[in-house]
Amino acid sequence: MNRQLAQWDPIKELNQVGSRLSSFFSGKEDLPLAGLEESDWSPAVDISEDSSEYLIVADLPEVHKDEVKVGIEEGTLRISGERKSESEEKDEKRKFHRIERHYGSYQRSFRLPENIDQSHIKADFSDGVLHVHLPKRDTKPQQVIPVK
Repeated sequence: MNRQLAQWDPIKELNQVGSRLSSFFSGKEDLPLAGLEESDWSPAVDISEDSSEYLIVADLPEVHKDEVKVGIEEGTLRISGERKSESEEKDEKRKFHRIERHYGSYQRSFRLPENIDQSHIKADFSDGVLHVHLPKRDTKPQQVIPVK
C-alpha cells in the first residue's frame, strides 16, 4: 500500500484557527441580528431583547448626531457614519505624539430577524450613544386545524 503523507503546515493551520476564532468573536454566526461586516474602526455595540423589542446600543463618542446614518435595506440594518480626527478639526500647528483613538468612516450591519416590525423602528442619539429600537411583530401561535 503506497500512501503519500501530507506535509503539515503549522502556519496554515494557525491561520485557519485564527479565521474561525475571528468569525466566532465578531458575531458572524447565523443568529438574529448577527453582524455582517465591519469597517476598520467599529463602534462597540450591545444587542439585547425583551418580549416586545430588540435594542441595539452603539457607542459613538465624539460623533455628531447629523453624522450618524441608520437605514434598512433587504432585511439588513446598517449603522454608518464618520468620526473626524481631532487633528483635522483643531489647530493644524498641534503636533501629536500618539494617536490611539480610532477615526474615519465606520459601518456596522446586522441581519434583521423575520419578526421585526420594520415600519416602527426608532433610533435616538444622545451623549454619543445611539439606541435603535426594533419592535417585534405580534406572532400568533399556529392554529391547529383538526383533521376529520
